Order: sequence, then C-alpha cells, then structure tokens
Amino acid sequence: MNSVTLLIIAACFFVLAYRYYSAFITTKILFLNDANITPAYRCNDGREFVPTNKWVLFGHHFAAIAGAGPLVGPVLAAQYGWGPGFMWILLGSVFAGAVHDLIILFASVRHNGQSLATIARREVGPLTGVTTSFAILFIIIVALAGLAIVVVNALFNNPWGVYTLFMTIPIAIVIGLYMFKIAPGSIRSGSIVGFLLVLGAVFTGSYIPASSWAPHFTLTRNELALALPTYGFFAAVLPVWLLLAPRDYLSSYMKIGTVAALALGILVVQPTINMPFTTQFVDGGGPIIPGPVWPFVFITIACGAISGFHSLISSGTTPKMIERETQARAIAYGGMLTEGFVAVMALISAVVLMPGDYFAINTPPAVFAKLNIPPVSLKELSGLVGMDVAGRPGGAVSLAVGMAKIFSSIGGMGHLMNYWYQFAIMFEALFILTTIDAGTRVARYILQDIIGTYLYEPMKRPNWWPGILFTSALVTLCWGYLLYSGDVASIWPLFGVANQLLAVVALAIGTTIILKVSDNKLHSLVTLLPMIFLAFTVIIAGVMNIQMFFKRGDMLGNINGSVSVVLIVLVVITLLDSIRKWNELYRTDKAVGMNTEIEAVCRYGETKPNIPS
Repeated sequence: MNSVTLLIIAACFFVLAYRYYSAFITTKILFLNDANITPAYRCNDGREFVPTNKWVLFGHHFAAIAGAGPLVGPVLAAQYGWGPGFMWILLGSVFAGAVHDLIILFASVRHNGQSLATIARREVGPLTGVTTSFAILFIIIVALAGLAIVVVNALFNNPWGVYTLFMTIPIAIVIGLYMFKIAPGSIRSGSIVGFLLVLGAVFTGSYIPASSWAPHFTLTRNELALALPTYGFFAAVLPVWLLLAPRDYLSSYMKIGTVAALALGILVVQPTINMPFTTQFVDGGGPIIPGPVWPFVFITIACGAISGFHSLISSGTTPKMIERETQARAIAYGGMLTEGFVAVMALISAVVLMPGDYFAINTPPAVFAKLNIPPVSLKELSGLVGMDVAGRPGGAVSLAVGMAKIFSSIGGMGHLMNYWYQFAIMFEALFILTTIDAGTRVARYILQDIIGTYLYEPMKRPNWWPGILFTSALVTLCWGYLLYSGDVASIWPLFGVANQLLAVVALAIGTTIILKVSDNKLHSLVTLLPMIFLAFTVIIAGVMNIQMFFKRGDMLGNINGSVSVVLIVLVVITLLDSIRKWNELYRTDKAVGMNTEIEAVCRYGETKPNIPS
C-alpha cells in the first residue's frame, strides 16, 4: 500500500472537521465572544498574564502540547500494524482530543486563567476540586518522566544531538529579549533570525563529535536524567517571555516546517507501507507493548488522539496569554488537529521500515533475538546515520531513521542521511522539551494552588518567590526521581494510563461546563460520549497495568502499582461526583451559567479592562 493514501485521507478529514465541527462547537455551544475581556488584559502582570500575538501563542500552545505522544506513541503502536493506530488518530483527535482542548481553554479563559482543579472546584464541587487537584499532580509528574525518558534514550552518547538541543536555549533567550524588551512587537524579524540560528545549530553540530568539545556534549543516560529536570526547574522559574514563549515559538516553526517537509517528502518519494494492517501481536504478547490492541493502543497513542496533559496547558499558560476569545478555536482545536497530523506522519515513518528493522530498533537485543524476524537493512541504516541504531527502544530512534530514510530518498540527498537523522532527533527532542518546560511550569501552578488553598495561603500567590522556588524544586525532584530510576518499560505504560485518566477527568468537567452554558442538554454528548468510551477503556488498561507492576516484585514496580491504584480511585470519585452534578443540571430548563465571579478571582495585576482599541 502507498503511504500517500493515508496522507490524503488524514488531511481531508482534518480540514473538514475544523471547518464544520469546530465551528458548530464554538458558535452553537460555547458562544465565543470577543466582547469578553481575556485574562491576558484583565490581569496583565507582565510575567504570567501577558497578551501575546495569536501566532506566537499558537506556536507556544502547539509546542507545549505536542510532546512525545504524537511522535513516539504511533511508532510504538505500529507493533499492532498500521490500521488500529491510524483509525484511532483520526477519530480520536477530531471527536475527543480537539473537543477536550477547546472546551477546557474556553472554561479557563472564562475563569480568568484558573487551573483545571480550580474550575472543577467551582463548577462541580469541593470533592471534585480536591480529587482533581491530587490526580493532576500525580499525573503530570508521571507524564513529565514519561516524556523525558524518550529524550534520554535518543540523546545518550550523541554529542551532535545534545549540542544542537543545548543551543536552542541561549537562542531562545536572545530572541525573547529582542521580541519582548529590545524591539517589542518585532515578530517577523525575531522569527527569521531565530529560525536561522536553530538551523545553524543543526549544521554546526556535525563538527562536534570530532572536536575537543565532544566530551562536554557526550552524556550518559544518568547525566541526561539529571540535566533534564535541572532545565525544567529554570523553565518553571524564569519569566514566561524570557525562555518559555520564545523557545516554544521557535520550536513550533521547526515542528510545523518539518511536518510539512515530511508530508512533501512522502508525496515525492511515495514510500511503500511495509507493515501489515494488523500483526500477530493484536491479541497481546508483543515485544514492545505486552498487552492486546484493546485497550493498549488507546493509551499508547495519547497526544496524537487525546491527551489529558493538554488540559493542563489549556488551563495553564495559554489562557493567561490569549488576546481574543475567538482565537481559542484556531489555537486549541486547530492545534490538536495539527498534532493529529503529526501523529499520522510519525506512524507513516515507522511503518515504511521493514518489520525486522522496526523491531530490531525498538526492542532490546535479547528480546529481538527471540522474535525470529530477520532485520533487512539495519546495518546499512546504521552506517548511513553514523551510529548503531539497534536496541534503542522508546520509538524516537526508529522515527528518526524512518524520517531520514524518506528525506534521503529524494533525488540528490542520499549522502545527507546522517544530517537528516540528527535533524529528526532534534525535531523530536524539541517536541518533548517544550512540553517538559511548559508542563513543569503548570505543575508549579497546581502545587502552589493546592498548598495555598489547603495549607498556607501566601503559597498561592503567583509572584511570591519563596513559593515559586519551593514548588518548582519539589516538582522537578519528583519527576526527576522517576526518570533517573525508571525505563521505558516501567514508565510509558504508567504514563499512558495516567495521561488518559486525566483526559477522562477533563471531559467530565467539560460535560459539566456545557450543561451550564447551553440550553440544549443534548450538546453535552459532545464530551460525554468520548468520556464514557475513554473511561471504560483506560480503567481496564489501568487494572491490567496494576497486575503487571506488582508482578515485578521490585520497589519501582510497587511504586508504579500503588500510584496507578490511587489514580483510578481519584478518577472514579471524580466521575461519581460529576454524575451527581449532571443529574442536577439535567433538570434545569435554561442555561445557569458558570460560577466565574471574575472580579473576585482576579486578585493580582490589573483589575480594570485594559484592552487596546
């Protein structure tokens, strides 16, 4: 089968969904209105609440939500064949993920940029507020560790890749100072210079392995496991305009540009799909994902279809920066569909590899030896990219090899496969690190909110430095421990279930929001139906994970199993409390509105409208 067929089907499906389904939700259900002043103006403090250009914010939001999930998840799920993953990406992103992102962003904007936990407490009740707060905190820590482990496996003993990724940090700081302080509003010139500097970092990185600088950028797994949380700490502490927004914005150019180039490469090369529609592992027993296709494909492909992590961004940094309410459609719904397209590209890059090469890269050598599936071009591929790619599980390396193979098949580019490989590695790492920096910052918000609400009120202040430093350090310490002590086999299944459980919580809260703002109660099916499907699927997967974790018999297995039990209990309590609220709302004839109380919520910064004419 030709991969172009999948590309065209996905593009048409996403365009139609954005044109019609998102328009229906924004105009008929949510009634987005630019007359409402957004938190970016109402609470402008120059640090967290900052009015941001629509396209810069789209870049930040897309970069923040598009972590390892749309890249690694589809690659790992290719174990089951190309069919199950492709169908879930299309249907999940349109009818679940994009709806999830849009409604939570809408709710947070109307609640003055408040977090998902605060929205849950105000709209559902105190019990759901408490369970959601702790569920989110557990989930985001697990998610950050799950995303970071992919970077570790892709960059250890890879000085070219580490150098390129490191250089994006000072580049982002310089561009942030230029666009926000030196020449405010200079988006075009800052974007061009930043983009060229990032490309320059890729090409100059080729000289690093043979230079005297190589030892400084040749890091082990443990060294990377310490470096990533350190970066996350500083990203959570520094002002949003200095590192987070410009780095994510520049990363979005690389991400969207690379996806567009990959799509063009597929159209030109028209590679054949070598993986079957389904494989012998659909019933379980696979070397990468041990469980059956249902329910595990739905937790393996998270961000490319629906991801609870997105709700933390949609109620974290993005609502504090959006200029107009109607921009939520392009930023949230459009951003998710863009991510779904990325997931399709990742899946294609994996399934054009020969099955033997795919499994040789994504499984440890001892496991691969038992499969009796001979590799076809593994040695040739390793030689072309300049490093041994066998036995590097996690999905990142096989994706980079697949992308490099497609790009190098274009006429006259065959000798550049090592450059394409390192470019793809940087592309993946940028995806993941932008989620790590935004995610750590959001986790800081959540922990400050929990401690400030239930223990010590000053901790809740977003501009109180002791609270900022303490919560940032505690968050990075927690997910850094999981990263340092775990591996893909122990972290990714936990991450998948935890992430999708949070999506269940967000969809439940979204259902409550729709029941409050819409006169037509049937509109609640937009979030209720995907929530029911996901809740049933993910809880079953969670139970299977718990059995697997406790069978390990070691400390990490016991920790992961215990965390899984706690998460499922918290989510079930949240669902039961939400059902209680829905029963109450279904009895009302008219929309009752949300409990926003905007003036009471806005304690910091400006409280009077400050929107430019």
